[in-house]
Amino acid sequence: MGGAVSAGEDNDDLIDNLKEAQYIRTERVEQAFRAIDRGDYYLEGYRDNAYKDLAWKHGNIHLSAPCIYSEVMEALKLQPGLSFLNLGSGTGYLSTMVGLILGPFGINHGIELHSDVVEYAKEKLESFIKNSDSFDKFEFCEPAFVVGNCLQIASDSHQYDRIYCGAGVQKDHENYMKILLKVGGILVMPIEDQLTQIMRTGQNTWESKNILAVSFAPLVQPSKNDNGTADSVGLPPCAVRNLQDLARIYIRRTLRNFINDEMQARGIPQRVPPKRKRKRVKQRINTYVFVGNQLIPQPLDSEEDEKMEEDSKEEEKDHSEAMKHEEPPQNLLREKIMKLPLPESLKAYLTYFRDK
Repeated sequence: MGGAVSAGEDNDDLIDNLKEAQYIRTERVEQAFRAIDRGDYYLEGYRDNAYKDLAWKHGNIHLSAPCIYSEVMEALKLQPGLSFLNLGSGTGYLSTMVGLILGPFGINHGIELHSDVVEYAKEKLESFIKNSDSFDKFEFCEPAFVVGNCLQIASDSHQYDRIYCGAGVQKDHENYMKILLKVGGILVMPIEDQLTQIMRTGQNTWESKNILAVSFAPLVQPSKNDNGTADSVGLPPCAVRNLQDLARIYIRRTLRNFINDEMQARGIPQRVPPKRKRKRVKQRINTYVFVGNQLIPQPLDSEEDEKMEEDSKEEEKDHSEAMKHEEPPQNLLREKIMKLPLPESLKAYLTYFRDK
């Protein structure tokens, strides 16, 4: 499902369209979406579809439409240091964006039914840490993924501040999901064809709000063992960081703050790449209807004319020229680390063994 906003030509263009349609409404969520290129989570040969507001599935690998992820991220109201559980964590795309907001002292766990998808998610996570230009710009809470059915989580598992379920939840499983949530926490899940935000206001009290009409595949029911019962699944432990890891976090934070202060003192603004103006933006769509056997996006309000083209050929030319002369961005944090009077092995550890 999806199709609520115009297709983009790249990740920034897609995010611009989601902002225009009011799916992305806060700066924190916008920064996370811009930092993680959705196209990196597609298989080779399918990346051309990455910046359309559509869901994508290949075998067991699945990504929801960008408008859905946008609404989920906004509804979760994420803050640094919170604990997050992703039920049906899939490719790890959402969990990685969440990790950029939670920061190094959060907890970021995911459970996924298919072992091949968990391996795919781990590969994509490793690629992000080793290769992404965004990694050094954030303090990151690395996701931990386990294989299992989210309806078989062990009864003595810890509770979480924020939970998202990426599959349709049957009504008789609603209370099971709520038990995993801490008091004061937020659960976002599709239930009865509505993406729903549930806040736990007390030990036995809840507040619910419908966010968006959606259509999700239902949760897979647990399979039973030879004894006729379902095996329980253990979630990752909530481990305390060791002193070595804490030292790395605080050294990187200190250097990053030093760089920001230095740039501010010298009057150097943060580099922002020039952006292409969009030619049109569709109006926001809040519901979907079946036509034949297809799910078609349908606006609630009367249709308005699409916006006229905003950019002229001259503006396109100016943008192309600006892109030509733009220098590749410097990784100032890495440069500072490499100049420290430390053994090469420690420098490698501080840079997370990145090559750039």
